Amino acid sequence: MTAFSRRRFLAAASAPLALAACGNGVGGNGGARIDGRVDAAMNFMHNTMPDTRILSEKAAGVLMMPVVTEAGLGVGGAYGRGALRVNGATVDYYSTTSASVGFQIGGQQYSHALFFMTEPALGNFRTSPGWTAGGDLEYVVQANARTLTTDTTSLLTPVVAVVFGQAGLLAGASLEGQKYNRIIP
Repeated sequence: MTAFSRRRFLAAASAPLALAACGNGVGGNGGARIDGRVDAAMNFMHNTMPDTRILSEKAAGVLMMPVVTEAGLGVGGAYGRGALRVNGATVDYYSTTSASVGFQIGGQQYSHALFFMTEPALGNFRTSPGWTAGGDLEYVVQANARTLTTDTTSLLTPVVAVVFGQAGLLAGASLEGQKYNRIIP
């Protein structure tokens, strides 16, 4: 591999990760800044998708990631920080990261909330050294501009995910493979 090829490879591989850190409050005011963003994201979610209030009321805990930045150019990554709330109060702060390789180009930002509908699901999340979103995650989708599907199946699923507020030029937003780690802001 020539020096030019190595530089191109390193630039292509590191650019998405550098972009993923943009706009997420890295080096910010810590917990107060994250809490402010979480409050704003919760209000936006509840106002634009009123049925999420039902999920919030029934959930044992809610992890809100107010801004997740995702970028990719062949190699991609995503990063965001948020807070876990139990009974409306922040109990821990978390970061989320993911990496991907494949046909992709662009960037986007979005918000997402994980509703832990059972105490065991919340306990498993809080005690794991790094929790990865996987097959036990149920997506709740917006049926139209104001209605969210919150049927009985969704309310009985251990973890329900809502992705909202997408903006950018990268198609799709999936939480499969996202890793969540507790942080100290």
